Amino acid sequence: MIRCKALTKIFGDAAALNSVDIHVRAHKTTVIMGGSGSGKTTLLRLIAGLDKPTSGEIYYGDEDFVHMSRRRLYELRQSMGMVFQYSALLNSMNVYDNVAFTLHEHSDLDEDIIHTIITMKLEQVGLRGMEHLMPSELSGGMAKRVALARAMAMDPEIIFFDEPTSGLDPISAGVITSLIHDLRIKSHHTSVVVTHDVDAGLRIADHVVLLWQGKIIAEGTADDIRHSEDARVRQFIEGRPDGPIPFSRSSTTYVDDLLHKPGTVRIEP
Repeated sequence: MIRCKALTKIFGDAAALNSVDIHVRAHKTTVIMGGSGSGKTTLLRLIAGLDKPTSGEIYYGDEDFVHMSRRRLYELRQSMGMVFQYSALLNSMNVYDNVAFTLHEHSDLDEDIIHTIITMKLEQVGLRGMEHLMPSELSGGMAKRVALARAMAMDPEIIFFDEPTSGLDPISAGVITSLIHDLRIKSHHTSVVVTHDVDAGLRIADHVVLLWQGKIIAEGTADDIRHSEDARVRQFIEGRPDGPIPFSRSSTTYVDDLLHKPGTVRIEP
């Protein structure tokens, strides 16, 4: 469905992504994992059309996504849904109006039909009867489910998820993870999930991509990742602080920093 070749994104002097190749398969769940700063959210933004790569190719089927006209990009985005990390609900709208927003903006459907669609989507995420609630009245898990219902409102071909379980308690995270998996199977859409939640990611993935320092260091099925002998992969999935992936970085030594006094000039050798 989506193919990226030699995808690179540079911010200033730093490469957030460095020549990444990735294939997102139709009707499957692709999970992109990695630590903070690994480039996973940058990759998601590029393939979702929210940013442009510095270089490289992105193809949706046979269409060149990078050089696509604005009109065609607008049309293609109607087939996409997005669940943002912090839900991104509109605070001035209740649950019903948040979910109905894209339908009101991008369709000519009668209000009776929109009402039916919203009722169905809220039922799918377990929130039917909560239409009147405002975002301030929702728990974190409920807000994520409203965001998911909104993303599904237009029956998209592909849904992007940015850290869908971030900040949620274990039960709410489990509910969201199950919904991502179950609704993808029922609706036959494609899912791309960015997460650092190893358990959730491996639970729902058909294909896993693991990033480190803007490069892919491993990919395959969930079992491929679980049984990988790569030291970087093992450190990440086991959550070990010691290993080839450094916990912190510094251009100076700890001793130098202790000896350096504020207000003095550091003289490099």
